[in-house]
Amino acid sequence: MNTVVDNTPYYALVDDDAHSAHLLTRMLLAHGAPRIVTFANATDAIARLFPSLATPATWPSLVIIDLKAHSAANLEFVALLAPVIGNDIPVVVMAQRPDRQHIADLHDAGADAVFTRHAERDAYRREAANIVSFWARSQRLDAVGM
Repeated sequence: MNTVVDNTPYYALVDDDAHSAHLLTRMLLAHGAPRIVTFANATDAIARLFPSLATPATWPSLVIIDLKAHSAANLEFVALLAPVIGNDIPVVVMAQRPDRQHIADLHDAGADAVFTRHAERDAYRREAANIVSFWARSQRLDAVGM
């Protein structure tokens, strides 16, 4: 019996705004991101993403969090996710407020990088490119053949 395991890289995108998730997905793919699996909100991610974290072969290569339900939604989800994944998976947060304290709070909670959610299309496109670049730089060199 052969078991087929799809261990190709993918991003997990937790975004509670379908339009935003679609736009970010398009921008990321245009800049060379691998496959993207979207989660409709924190509850969906807990139900569907967290079980996959039990098996390293099913881990995402990057988790992107862009929750808008309330002002602390990103921070709360990062704090919930960080103990589950430790330092094994890079976590990126799309923040509305780029102020230093908010960014520091996200980093303290477990975010590896914080990017700004821009309204202007070209700035948003640059942030998407920066996320893909961050992911490429975060890749483990010993991941081949695992």
